[in-house]
Amino acid sequence: MFRRDRQQLGRKLRRTVLLLSLALPLIAHHSTALYDLVHGTIIVGDVKRFDWENPHAHIYLDVMGEDAEVEHWVVELQSPILLTHLGWKKDTIKAGDQISVTGGRAKDNSFQIRAIYVVLPDGRKLSALPSVDN
Repeated sequence: MFRRDRQQLGRKLRRTVLLLSLALPLIAHHSTALYDLVHGTIIVGDVKRFDWENPHAHIYLDVMGEDAEVEHWVVELQSPILLTHLGWKKDTIKAGDQISVTGGRAKDNSFQIRAIYVVLPDGRKLSALPSVDN
């Protein structure tokens, strides 16, 4: 009897751990609440890296600040699947490209921005949010 109860408890524990591990990404996922999407910010800089990854793609951008110091910005984008529907590809942006990003800066004034539009080196303007018209 004791052995069977222990086995059932072990199965329940394993199921609980599995369910919690599946739910963790949903809990960790954040919204755009960290960003000021009302007052737009425009930055222009050189791409250091473009990460095409879930849950959000990111562009790492070096921007010349007002004090002539280089600022290392992180540009947050939508997920790759949503970006694909907006005309993006994983090679849309390459290291060394100079781009312009319009979006909402982080409310804590760190060098982070949630992109709304990105202007590519060839002049194309790509939407970075599905609800924004091109």
